[in-house]
Amino acid sequence: MRIQYLNGGLANQVFQYIFVRFAELTNPQEEPWLIDDSFFFVNHVHNGYELENVFHINANLLSRNFEPDVWAEFIKNKKNGISIPQSFKNLGFDIRMIAEFDNYKEHNPFDGVVNRLPGNEFYPEITGIPGTIIYYHGYWLNLNWFFSFKDILSKELCFPPVVEEQNLEYAHQILSEDSVAVHLRRGDYVSLGWSSRNEYYLEKTKEVLATRPDAVFFIFSDDMEWCRQHAHELGLDLPKRTVYVTGNTLDKSYIDLQLMSICRGMILSKSAFCYLALVLNRRLEYYFLDSPR
Repeated sequence: MRIQYLNGGLANQVFQYIFVRFAELTNPQEEPWLIDDSFFFVNHVHNGYELENVFHINANLLSRNFEPDVWAEFIKNKKNGISIPQSFKNLGFDIRMIAEFDNYKEHNPFDGVVNRLPGNEFYPEITGIPGTIIYYHGYWLNLNWFFSFKDILSKELCFPPVVEEQNLEYAHQILSEDSVAVHLRRGDYVSLGWSSRNEYYLEKTKEVLATRPDAVFFIFSDDMEWCRQHAHELGLDLPKRTVYVTGNTLDKSYIDLQLMSICRGMILSKSAFCYLALVLNRRLEYYFLDSPR
């Protein structure tokens, strides 16, 4: 049995799903993987579990593989600090963990065998490690997981049609112009020290305009007012036209991701959200990436 931890916002969920699909496609003789969705039973972050709502993915969720009373006991344990992998171990199962980051100690405390890996690297061999139960805790932000099976995964990760008038207008402009998506993640990234430097955006904006003077910049951010106030420092007042994309919040936040994924160029922050837009972009000619976390 192989289980992948699922957590975070839509982008994290998609990258974890991509990792699972890579593993299943690489090892077709093995049984399907399970996706541990227990995080969403005890945490209320972003828009919750979104794989099905946005991409209509029928994931093999761990919660659907147990009777309701059994799953309720797992969740009771989790609320008391006993993670899913620890619960399996406590029940006498032979289980080991493959962890990409040390934050498993917070999200999935586990006193069994843990194999720790560097983050954001590509280690395809880990999907075939032998064992009774292998539990994977990671985010897997590496392009190779996706591009190894690009054609298959592209079909599985299709956005719903854009229907709102304002977003249809944004999409029309993006498709008809030499469009550049600029993503600025603020919010919790500021307090965590993960936000990109203003100078990064200024430098990349100048670099784009040096060869594409007519490029139209489309700004995507969770703090658009801050972007407007700091437009000069960020270089957002340099293009002939800058469009601030607004209105896509809460369960419509994915539409920003969808719009970014049809731009010709991209200037990206460290956020997994825009990194996913990069992965799903089929029109991309160039991009700048400020190292995903």
